[in-house]
Amino acid sequence: MNLPLNIQRSSLCSLRTWTRGLLQERDKRAKWHGIPTLLQKLYESSHPNSDLSHAHSFLKVLSSQLSMEAMSFVTEDRKTAQESTFPNTYTFDLFGGVDLLVEILMRPTLTMQKKKPKMNDDLVKDCLSVLYNCCICTEGVTKSLAARDDFVLFLFTLMTNKKTFLQTATLIEDILGVKKEMIQLDGIPNLSSLVQSFDQQQLANFCRILSATISEPDVGNDDKHTLLAKNAHQKRNASPSRAEVNQVTLLNIPGFIERLCKLATRKVSEATGANFLQELEDWYTWLDNALVLDALMQMASEEAEQSSTESSDESSLATSPLRHRLPQSMKIVHEIMYKVEVLYVLCVLLMGRQRNQVHKMLAEFRLIPGLNNLFDKLIWRKYTASNHVVHGQNENCDCSPEISFKIQFLRLLQSFSDHHENKYLLLNSQELNELSAISMKANIPEVEALVNTDRSLVCDGKKGLLTRLLTVMKREPPDSSFRFWQARAVESFLRGATSYADQMFLLKRGLLEHILFCIIDSGCTSRDVLQSYFDLLGELMKFNIDAFKRFNKYVNTPEKFQTFLTQINSSLVDSNMLVRCIVLSLDRFESLTEDVKVVEVLSECCLLSYMARVENRLSFLFRLINIINVQTLTQENVSCLNTSLVILMLARRKAKLPFYLNALREKEYAEKYPGCLLNNFHNLLRFWQRHYLNKDKDSTCLENSSCIPFSYWKETVSVLLGSDRTSLCAIASYIDEPFMDLDRDLLED
Repeated sequence: MNLPLNIQRSSLCSLRTWTRGLLQERDKRAKWHGIPTLLQKLYESSHPNSDLSHAHSFLKVLSSQLSMEAMSFVTEDRKTAQESTFPNTYTFDLFGGVDLLVEILMRPTLTMQKKKPKMNDDLVKDCLSVLYNCCICTEGVTKSLAARDDFVLFLFTLMTNKKTFLQTATLIEDILGVKKEMIQLDGIPNLSSLVQSFDQQQLANFCRILSATISEPDVGNDDKHTLLAKNAHQKRNASPSRAEVNQVTLLNIPGFIERLCKLATRKVSEATGANFLQELEDWYTWLDNALVLDALMQMASEEAEQSSTESSDESSLATSPLRHRLPQSMKIVHEIMYKVEVLYVLCVLLMGRQRNQVHKMLAEFRLIPGLNNLFDKLIWRKYTASNHVVHGQNENCDCSPEISFKIQFLRLLQSFSDHHENKYLLLNSQELNELSAISMKANIPEVEALVNTDRSLVCDGKKGLLTRLLTVMKREPPDSSFRFWQARAVESFLRGATSYADQMFLLKRGLLEHILFCIIDSGCTSRDVLQSYFDLLGELMKFNIDAFKRFNKYVNTPEKFQTFLTQINSSLVDSNMLVRCIVLSLDRFESLTEDVKVVEVLSECCLLSYMARVENRLSFLFRLINIINVQTLTQENVSCLNTSLVILMLARRKAKLPFYLNALREKEYAEKYPGCLLNNFHNLLRFWQRHYLNKDKDSTCLENSSCIPFSYWKETVSVLLGSDRTSLCAIASYIDEPFMDLDRDLLED
């Protein structure tokens, strides 16, 4: 806004020196709509020790002017906040209104009196509402409030009052979203008693706030950060992060996890009618978040006369064709949005350093059986969603409550199952017995985690949660990104030490044929979905001769097999885990020459025959090394390096490592880039040593997934990096002197 008469940002102290006449004259010319005059009156009537009743009357007038702008912001397409778009809010902030309201709110904390004066609840609500309106309509207000740590911590104390809870929570959420430094939860006065005082509705909304205090920054793009940068960051920040400290703080609050489990699994009244989904979507088009929905719920149930702001909300509702269905539809959306927040917090805690402690509590409080009971009725209702745009996992966009709920549920299952013995809680007793029977028939011992599973904590009913998930997974449209999350959740159940019984349990339910249909016949083009299916297929088939036999039965024509290979070769970053599985399985099967069944499948399976040809293994090796370098390594593509290592470790076992290294050298010369491939691989292996020799979890994962002792991984890397140029197993022996160490200082600190 171009301010007339050279008016700059004015404090209320200087505003007080203006005469009423001068202020009114300039008001007309600048079109300030009387806001500076009202602010002057608000300032004069809000001095310490006043009863603030007059001040409240002036604030109500201001609030009605500002709320109209805020409503237009919430109900229309959100735009970048500009003063020309929201002139009233901008003027209010310009003349110090935001600072004045902060001072009024915090005044009770500044008094020296032993008995703190109590402010009128309605005044507090109106102050908070106006501040929130300023935050969403005027650029910079939220950041200026976030910079005041004293005010941010003070806001949490207002959450003890149920009458002002919603307004407080809404404002805190906006402020924490832009705050540069994450707040420390242990700095909030009486946090434990505060949280314990919340009812279930308040606790669910508090989870929405917590998401900004327990998640590491940019966690959504974790795979995109280079490992080089992440390792350097970890070296600089060896102590626990604020997010990790905050997670511990929450876990130390008595009853916190138990109450979240109850919230996540409580039932809700079911909606009826074919139009439920459309009704839900119509509501979401203008509902900002769960907190706004709370306000509407409260409004719908109240019979008393509404305030001016609520009346404007009411008029919006009155024009909606859904007005007569308001209570039922809102209750369901309400519950769904609550559960999204609760599941997110549980998911983050499951991925943190206190994972085992969280796992123990989630099992004890029967989270998984509770979610299983909700699956058909709420989580995956039986309706057609083909007209929906379903967002991919890395998109920073708003999803409908229903979509967000499903994705968060699947992420929780993935985190719960991943490399943890509690994964068997996803089954029911009959399914656990089935696993035992599979092991007995195959004459192999039961997995220890299965034997140790507490049967009183597993799923109830005819199907466990994993089986229900498989059922809906098969019905999903080909390019739906739900398939990505579904595949990730099922894959996490299989990850870790390979279990034949777990694989057969899923094979008997047609999972392999479903995956192959998706890859070969469905026309799926989503790289994310295909990657998740390649990874799942690798875990499902690894070392399992029955799986390879089933593969050959489905891929029964040269055309199908060629389509499958084309999909694999189109992106090795996506498919290399499957390539690793095939290479490892082939090596295992070739050692079982006395097993008639294995020998038969080896001779018939087109996939094993293809990988048995050394020229094909070499082709994969060339490309795996060539598509990565130290500077571009991420959590997503580092698997390419480990897959190339698996190929060379297996070659070393058979004394064929020199043959493979010489083949790499010949490839370089054939493509007229001598030294390029091998120097790159040398640098990658130097990085590998730094990265994995300091990470216990990663090394355990490598060992479990490959069935190759980690000591052999380390030994092979050391041999490859040997400096003796006479060694036939050292990379240096295959790089001619003029081309040695093209990137010598790449890893230097």
